Amino acid sequence: MKVYAVGIGPGEPAQMTRHAGDVLSACDVIVGYGVYVDLVRVVYPDKEYITTPMKKETERCRIALEQAAAGRAVAVVCSGDAGVYGMAGLMIELTREFPGVTVEVVAGVTAALSGGAVLGAPLAHDFAVISLSDLLTPWELIEKRLECAAMGDFAICLYNPSSKKRHGYLKEACGILLQYQKPDTVCGIVKNIGREGEKMEVTTLARLADTAVDMFTTVFIGNSMTEEVDGRMVTPRGYRHG
Repeated sequence: MKVYAVGIGPGEPAQMTRHAGDVLSACDVIVGYGVYVDLVRVVYPDKEYITTPMKKETERCRIALEQAAAGRAVAVVCSGDAGVYGMAGLMIELTREFPGVTVEVVAGVTAALSGGAVLGAPLAHDFAVISLSDLLTPWELIEKRLECAAMGDFAICLYNPSSKKRHGYLKEACGILLQYQKPDTVCGIVKNIGREGEKMEVTTLARLADTAVDMFTTVFIGNSMTEEVDGRMVTPRGYRHG
């Protein structure tokens, strides 16, 4: 018996991998957070859908595993990639409670990659991905990770930069980064990646601190070599120009 953890990419069906589409086509039941389920429901309207709200991730995964144990073809959908801040890890952990059920992880395009493509090439060299959400990670540890990434001169991609309860977290993060990076460090934001209302902006680290962002925004901070080229964001890998 098998259950699938499927990354559906940034949102639009055209940006879902063919493998993910094939798996969802073959499933009887699709389980997920309501926002992500709505993105696939328009493509697969005849499937059975089960949703749980935010903070009910464990319940969501158990429901999927129970359905699979009953012999049904089940997929849990996640935005981006199921293994990057998604449900894949939790589902594999919970298989201890469901002997005979295995999890197959179906890769998707995570926001660092899809958002990076909108901006240009901000992650063309070594980079770090850090979530500013402290729901599952203490803020003190997030601060340490930001500091270490800045000290290492990594390009940085920030997930979950703001919410109603975390309105000032991006400003705090910028304050940490500014201890190690110049105020004119090239940065970028992308909102609603791959969905209606997609918007990108190239800015600087000094201006980023006061930029309005939300949970549907992905933030990119360049390293010391990152440049703005014709309105795009490029982190050189170091190729020699002939």
